[in-house]
Amino acid sequence: MSMNVSPRPPLRRRQFNLGVGLAMAAPATWAKSEDYPQKPLRWVVGFPAGGGTDVLARTVGAQLSAQMGQTVYVENKTGAGGTLAAEHVAASASDGHTLLTGDVAIMVFNRVLYPQVRYEPLRDFAPVGLMARFPLVIATHPNSGIGALEQFTAAARRGQASYASAGVGTPHHLAMELLLSRAGLSAVHVPYRGDAPALQDLLGGMVPVAVLAPSLSLPYVRSQKLQALAVTSERRLPQLPEVPTLAELGLVSEGVYAWQGLVVPKKTPAGALQRLSRELGAALSQAPVRSKLEELGMEVTPSDGPTLQAHVHAEQARWDPMIRSRGIKAD
Repeated sequence: MSMNVSPRPPLRRRQFNLGVGLAMAAPATWAKSEDYPQKPLRWVVGFPAGGGTDVLARTVGAQLSAQMGQTVYVENKTGAGGTLAAEHVAASASDGHTLLTGDVAIMVFNRVLYPQVRYEPLRDFAPVGLMARFPLVIATHPNSGIGALEQFTAAARRGQASYASAGVGTPHHLAMELLLSRAGLSAVHVPYRGDAPALQDLLGGMVPVAVLAPSLSLPYVRSQKLQALAVTSERRLPQLPEVPTLAELGLVSEGVYAWQGLVVPKKTPAGALQRLSRELGAALSQAPVRSKLEELGMEVTPSDGPTLQAHVHAEQARWDPMIRSRGIKAD
């Protein structure tokens, strides 16, 4: 019985086919940043639509779309203080087309607050750059009987102080805990599901003090519906020149900010990472972008990836001991 056997292709052809197969199987390397992006970019935000973090992503994302010739669309994946979004992006393709707002919660707080967190910020993400930061306002309502922050700390010494925040493990919560820790005090924390409900109960006199973002609190301070007791910035806010900083009051030695950076999955090719970092800096330099963010009480703080990485290291060294010493855990 005879068997027909097809002749083997020439060596050169076989080598070419093998090369094509490997090229198709291997991830894109984007050796040249000009080759990236190849498709629309997905920007994941771990917090609800309409908040400051979301508006920042949509504002910067729209500018990146115009610059890079590809649509940047924002996807809100909320839950567990941004942990769900971070875990999702950490497991996404490392091709430069999935972005994440790596804020102070995702990059610093969550790894200590959530015992079962399944990502490590500097192991699973490559930093693109810082984007912006904003301080917080410690405020009361006019009928609370608290006219200065010293009265709040005095009540804390008597075991009679409470305050509201946007939730457990938020910058709002941890800024106040840092203040109390440095002063050797404690107070009852009343967590809410975001800034807006905390603000409403403060306005209604349901809570005596709250820590709020400037974007929400400033209009009420200006209209005298709220009284600002202190700000957490390094210097007084231009919008509230009469309100002291925590450092001026001798309660902390440095500013406390909620900040936002941009990160991508760790193995994102160098060409894509370099292009994205360059485009991010260009987007943040545009006057309409800066104006929009400043309206939200944000300070634009553009940087490159190594600067963001160093910032994360410094913030972890600052916050980890305090969170552990206060026994703060997220549910």
